[in-house]
Amino acid sequence: MRIGELARRSGVSPRALRYYEQNGLIRARRSANGYREYDEADVRLVAEIRSLIAVGFTLEDARPFVECLKSGHESGGSCPESVAVYRRKLADIDAEIRSLLARRSEVAAQFAEACPGCLIKRGEA
Repeated sequence: MRIGELARRSGVSPRALRYYEQNGLIRARRSANGYREYDEADVRLVAEIRSLIAVGFTLEDARPFVECLKSGHESGGSCPESVAVYRRKLADIDAEIRSLLARRSEVAAQFAEACPGCLIKRGEA
């Protein structure tokens, strides 16, 4: 299939597909007339990349998942390298949550000091 069809089927722009290709995540074959040609497996690779990006992974984070699929695994997350990325990402998210909770606590303390009689409305606390 050509780049336009892959873009339509995977829900990304041709520009994004070229970017993924430039970063080595997918690889197009070239037809005799020079057009990029993709196969059915590329639809799955792009879906994996999109799902990872949607939850905050970078393209570099996505690389082990893509390589896992390319090596024949049913799931991009089933290889040890992918599991390591999952673990690192969860640790990063946990650290962000701890940081946000600490910042929230500090802002709430400053608010309580600035406005001793004020109540924080439900949903604000």
